[in-house]
Amino acid sequence: MTTGAMLTELLQRGALLDADITREVAETFARHDPSVDADGGVTRELLAGLEETWERGWQPADVVHLAQREATSSAVPLAVALIAEHARRVDAAGRAPDVWVEQLAELGALGAGDPAVIHAWHRTGRRGAEEAWRIVLRLAVALKWSARMDALVPPPSRWGPPRVRHDNHQSGGDERALRRIRGLLTKAESTEFPEEADALTAKAQELMTRHALDTALLDAGPASAGGQAVTARRVHVRDPYVRAKMQLLGAVAEANDVRLVWYQTLGIANLVGVRADVAAVELLFTSLLLQVAQGLAAAERSGRLRGSRSFRHSFLLGYAHRIGERLQAARQRATAEAAAEHGADLLPVLRNRQEAVEQRVSELFPRVRSSRSRASVDAGGWYAGRAAAERADVGLRRSSLR
Repeated sequence: MTTGAMLTELLQRGALLDADITREVAETFARHDPSVDADGGVTRELLAGLEETWERGWQPADVVHLAQREATSSAVPLAVALIAEHARRVDAAGRAPDVWVEQLAELGALGAGDPAVIHAWHRTGRRGAEEAWRIVLRLAVALKWSARMDALVPPPSRWGPPRVRHDNHQSGGDERALRRIRGLLTKAESTEFPEEADALTAKAQELMTRHALDTALLDAGPASAGGQAVTARRVHVRDPYVRAKMQLLGAVAEANDVRLVWYQTLGIANLVGVRADVAAVELLFTSLLLQVAQGLAAAERSGRLRGSRSFRHSFLLGYAHRIGERLQAARQRATAEAAAEHGADLLPVLRNRQEAVEQRVSELFPRVRSSRSRASVDAGGWYAGRAAAERADVGLRRSSLR
């Protein structure tokens, strides 16, 4: 029996869910096929598993996240190679939805690959046959048993013929605002001076708030959220402390009229909102993750509860809670300032945007339900996190897009 046939049978039986059996099978495969999938049978099995994963609502970036989370970081290059070969076979560059092609480009999976994916991956790597087979088997299991998610875009089986692509990027105003926000946050993350980082983060948050409000006034209309399409984007949150990090992401999203739907066991969040708002929330969340990491390191350097997992988790929760309070306060002040400046009541405009977002959430996630964390909290970590959040500027000073 070939290794491909053996793998198919083992996956169907669920045998490889046992780590000890996986190690034994890797040893057997290494003796039977030391060049690692010389006949391409295992590549065919994993590509078939990838197809099934697409049908369960996954996208290319999700699969790479899955490979790192459920298999090993060493499986990521193999996952990307499989995705690239699949994209070549189905002409994803010409047929896939734009978001799919964008992810392929970000992963470097749009170029010409080698059809003998696993054999080529092993040939170019620096690992023994047994180690390579362990990685292959763990990735095969991750694909086989990937959970079903709500589909944000059609899977390859529902793509049409090749089409002419149109420019679906942000409008000129959105691009300029996001470019400035990104630049400010990049500087905030790289500076060695906390005061400078706070000021840069404050300017970035103020740009987010004012741009959203100005756009809502300029493009308000009954057809959609402020005349702009509502979109959905996935964000991948890595261990450790995924639940606490999701609380932080939720706080940023809520303050910017973006809805968050997340899969607790996968570390995957879905952001639903106006395109520019979603992009800005992701940018600010990434920056705040770096800020909270710096704040946590400073708290631990103080010598209090060093190395306590409970302290770190509670620190993140406290940080997220206080950031949420500050963002909501900044939102209320910015809305009042914009209304006074424009001489208009912004509430009906913002309500239209919120209703459009809620409608899209209902369409994409008909079974979604709200939940709250019931985890125990370390009081010292919680209050230390809130104190760190007080030092994180989130847009309390006045700035302008103009």
